Amino acid sequence: MNKNHYVAIMAGGIGSRFWPMSRTDFPKQFLDILNTGRTLIQSTYDRFAKFIPKENIYVVTSESYKEIVAQQLPELAVANILCEPSRKNTAPCIAYISYKLNSLNPQANLICAPADHLITDENSFIKICSDALHFTSHIKALVTLGIKPTNPNTGYGYIQFEPYAVSDNVFKVKTFTEKPDKELARAFVASGDFLWNAGIFVWEVKNIVKAFEKLLPEMHDVFDAEKDAFNTPNEVTAIEKIYPQCVNISIDYGIMEKADNVYVIPSSFGWSDLGTWASAYETIEKDYLDNAVAGDNVVIIDATKNMIHADNKKLLVLQGLEDFVVVDTKDVLLICKKEKEQEIKQYVAEIKRSKGDKFL
Repeated sequence: MNKNHYVAIMAGGIGSRFWPMSRTDFPKQFLDILNTGRTLIQSTYDRFAKFIPKENIYVVTSESYKEIVAQQLPELAVANILCEPSRKNTAPCIAYISYKLNSLNPQANLICAPADHLITDENSFIKICSDALHFTSHIKALVTLGIKPTNPNTGYGYIQFEPYAVSDNVFKVKTFTEKPDKELARAFVASGDFLWNAGIFVWEVKNIVKAFEKLLPEMHDVFDAEKDAFNTPNEVTAIEKIYPQCVNISIDYGIMEKADNVYVIPSSFGWSDLGTWASAYETIEKDYLDNAVAGDNVVIIDATKNMIHADNKKLLVLQGLEDFVVVDTKDVLLICKKEKEQEIKQYVAEIKRSKGDKFL
């Protein structure tokens, strides 16, 4: 294993589209959504520990999730759990780990990846990551992993790439497009030169720091002003000073869409961002009626194509439903048409208005 290779697992989100299983105080990255025996963050850690030195694996999360991370990943040094004092999207999160590593090891070559993605072909994933790390160690590049689309999904961003590879399976990025409508998504997939944006990035930290300096200069200035505090007992105080001064912006908007040295590696490693219950449905093994069931005590009668998640302690009997999401927790029962599940975020906002935070 290369001592200059690092990974930052981003685990600060609240996963509201996976409500009611995912709650503000215990979001989806800490849940075993697919009933595999490991939570999503544990599976992500396991995957990276196969090729990144364990002491070089960091988790960036919210202060309120520090204990959960420590509990679920006992093999992770507590010093490697970096806590954000507030949620400011992915740019400040990535700036934190990048400026920290830049002062710790200027040769650091970093993978930034979400904690809650599913990857079924780990061997392919490890190979692609290794190829990306090799490329970024030789070229001053910001690399993103693009997923070869299997359908015109409107829930993902798309990356268009140039037709000729600059290196083996590495292409210059032409454009980024946020979630398109169905018609545009179909055109993208048909063209063959678009990929899904997986939100997994690879770069040498010195090069992402240069990108912050050029493209997000205000954010660069506040991190740079505190650089002497990183990797010292003053780091937490410095971060609490930095974050209120940071704009809430994603790394995609802030840097990737504007930088001129962005490359993509087209990938197929059984990826899902597990963003919604429908994406979990696509992933879980189905019964003979095409129901995806996570739970040991579910009885199905004349029901098809449903996504069902139920507590093992309770018997759930389902009859007559087709194409529904049914999620049963100790205090909430959600029954929602699969085609409407993108709206769960809105339902959560409505519940907050009418019922307060009790069920969130």
